[in-house]
Amino acid sequence: MTRRPRLWRWVLVVWAVVVAVGAGLTWWLQDSGEPQQPAGGTEFSPAPSLPEGWESMCPALTEGKGDALCFIRTR
Repeated sequence: MTRRPRLWRWVLVVWAVVVAVGAGLTWWLQDSGEPQQPAGGTEFSPAPSLPEGWESMCPALTEGKGDALCFIRTR
């Protein structure tokens, strides 16, 4: 009969260790989903700049006719 309480105690210890490790990993990795800042103070823009004269290539966008999709080839 003394074997059963020891098994229960072992299960509780393993559960406590798993919870502690999971909490530590969560705390350590909580900010890893954010984008990193560029190194060296360089400017970063997620959207590329538009080429000169793009308004004439996409007249629907400049006339305010609602949403439009315009492909501009620069090379």
